[in-house]
Amino acid sequence: MTLSVIGAGLGRTGTASLKVALEMLGLGKCHHMSEVFGSPEQVDLWTKAAAGKPDWPAIFKGYGAAVDFPTAAFWRELAAFYPEAKIILSLRDPEKWFESTQETILSPLAAKSMPQMPFAPVIKNIVWRFFDDRIHDHDHMIATFNRHNAAVKREIAKDRLLVFDAKQGWEPLCAFLGKKVPAEPFPRVNSKEEMRPMLEAMASKFAAGLSREEIETASAEVRAAIHGKKP
Repeated sequence: MTLSVIGAGLGRTGTASLKVALEMLGLGKCHHMSEVFGSPEQVDLWTKAAAGKPDWPAIFKGYGAAVDFPTAAFWRELAAFYPEAKIILSLRDPEKWFESTQETILSPLAAKSMPQMPFAPVIKNIVWRFFDDRIHDHDHMIATFNRHNAAVKREIAKDRLLVFDAKQGWEPLCAFLGKKVPAEPFPRVNSKEEMRPMLEAMASKFAAGLSREEIETASAEVRAAIHGKKP
């Protein structure tokens, strides 16, 4: 299996909903940051990618699509490595995006808890580095967000790129991928209201000093919470 869709949109632009949608459309398992939780192999592979030694076939083994961080930070490399893959740039209002990051994935709580997280190297070496470690600097974050989106639009051929807002629902996504519109509503998961308590619980669990088995269990619970499923 090889990637047929690469998500270039940054985290908190509806990427969890997009992940579920792509899986519902039959593109196979979709990679998302949640796939890194509790996976020492993924953490190791992405840490090597951050150091300039990526093994994309190993990272995406068993996946047909990929969205969210860490993928989005390597959109240029991945677009070149998988030349047949289509690119989806998920977007949202920049101010709302920044607000969402500060209440969820880049919140002060998340930053404080990061040293205890088993996937901390990926967050620090890829996500925080993407924003020059200025994750709470409003102007810098917004500028980075806008610059990233502009670069994707400029560098990816128009017939290969879909600029997508989750609010648009199934129609533009299905038209782009040549898929029939499902009867089910477009998925809406991982809102900031849902994610805040999940992050608080995750921080509490990881801070307790869990065993590897307990970390894997807690990580499975996190993945399930993100996607609205039972672990």
